[in-house]
Amino acid sequence: MTAAEPPRDCPLCPRLADFRAANREKFPDYFNNPVPTFAGADVRLLIVGLAPGLHGANKTGRPFTGDWAGDLLYATLLKHGLARGEYQERADDGLRLVECAIANAVRCVPPQNKPLPAEINTCRQFLIAQIKAFPHLRAVLALGKIAHDSVVKALGEKLSAHPFKHAMRYRIGKLSLVSSYHCSRYNTNTGVLTAEMFDAVVKYAKIAAMPQI
Repeated sequence: MTAAEPPRDCPLCPRLADFRAANREKFPDYFNNPVPTFAGADVRLLIVGLAPGLHGANKTGRPFTGDWAGDLLYATLLKHGLARGEYQERADDGLRLVECAIANAVRCVPPQNKPLPAEINTCRQFLIAQIKAFPHLRAVLALGKIAHDSVVKALGEKLSAHPFKHAMRYRIGKLSLVSSYHCSRYNTNTGVLTAEMFDAVVKYAKIAAMPQI
């Protein structure tokens, strides 16, 4: 069985491994490794993003932490009781997740924030293992089309039957898949995704993750 986390010096994607090595020279104080999943206890909701940002999660070692998108994500999680504490853009801020976890479809920072299809496919083994590792998991919230497509493939389903659409919910086996436009600066600045839209989709995903009565 594949481990849910890649090794510290994961060699599976040579381009990403070379980029990590270069960043260790440029930014020796950064994390500069595959970013592990950030999880609370008894995970029922898994949030899947694209990849670590160079000066965000790649720096801090925690998904979305230090990335601009993390401001919106963590504020929304705190609002809906999916996190406790205070988000301060660093991994040691004491923030805790509540019955949810955050991971990325690609665990290493890619050049220009653009992973290659082969890299997404290679890293999917860790996403598959992570999904299997949460026995109470009931829902996945995919942020962006790349994350959505990788989750669908990780669950062994066809993209043609599960096309990406904001706030769409699919039932795949025992899991619900809810997808959202990525909470990136570009999407929020252009109005593709508003704070209100993101609030609604996180609430929707939380409901999907609740135990069925």
